[in-house]
Amino acid sequence: FPSLAKEEADSILGDYTGAGTIFGVTGGVMEAALRTAYCLITGDAQPPSINFEAVRGMEGVKEATIDIKGTPVKIAVAHQMGNVEQVLDAVREDRKAGRKPRYDFIEVMACRGGCIGGGGQPTGATDEVRKARTAGIYTDDEKCVIRMSHLNPQVQKLYADYLGKPLSEKAHHLLHNHYHAKKIYAK
Repeated sequence: FPSLAKEEADSILGDYTGAGTIFGVTGGVMEAALRTAYCLITGDAQPPSINFEAVRGMEGVKEATIDIKGTPVKIAVAHQMGNVEQVLDAVREDRKAGRKPRYDFIEVMACRGGCIGGGGQPTGATDEVRKARTAGIYTDDEKCVIRMSHLNPQVQKLYADYLGKPLSEKAHHLLHNHYHAKKIYAK
């Protein structure tokens, strides 16, 4: 490495938005998606309030209906796997009864509080520590010039130069994953 010429690191996806920052907390993925959904549904540049308080907090399951100019978006947010059962039960109940699903969008995070309470963090975190980390995440979000994922210039460039457009076949193939049951290892 000493013989390599100095140069700037590649910047692709190095710049981030507030929406990218809040992915680290429970409700953050939902809030980031709602910010973009608002713009896509209404054609407006941004929501009247960019913060969606209904998805924030440490409750194990949060449910809400977000009104986007007359379009109700029913959401559920769950963190910690023990809390997911409540949401899954509701989905199963609707399916069994032949009803339209009660949720339009569900966010699940395995760790308490989201990634800020996950295995990549220092051990021994208390709820007080998780709340402080969460507050730091939201402070960073508020300080970002760009706070919506779809406005990130590098994401826009990636779509323009490679993926085509959001929801294109190529974008779907490369950016989405599907669960398939797998056999347990043979003994």
